[in-house]
Amino acid sequence: QVQLVESGGGLVQAGGSLRLSCAASGRTISTYNMGWFRQAPGKEPEFVAGISWSGGSTYYLDSVKGRFTISRGNAKNTVYLQMNSLSPEDTAIYYCATVRRVGSSWSRGDYWGQGTQVTVSS
Repeated sequence: QVQLVESGGGLVQAGGSLRLSCAASGRTISTYNMGWFRQAPGKEPEFVAGISWSGGSTYYLDSVKGRFTISRGNAKNTVYLQMNSLSPEDTAIYYCATVRRVGSSWSRGDYWGQGTQVTVSS
């Protein structure tokens, strides 16, 4: 079992930055592909960013490319999402999760956290 706990969310003005962290416990996540999802009120969840177990491959939703950066610190059993140039459209609950990757397809795996709220004011 893997337990994932997100932190770092909050209220920020448009153009600002936040760094989300996802701390894993229970077992190491060094062999898992990891990712961040978000869900805004009334909308379907969307896959925002993913990183392979080695850190050698990443994926970004088109709307966040160039603004968000996913990284991982396997020694610390943690995954990060650096979010810059935030806009109100980024407002959502952000979830960390293990991710399945088949070719260029990424999908949520078996473990995910409770989420952290990100609110961007205009």
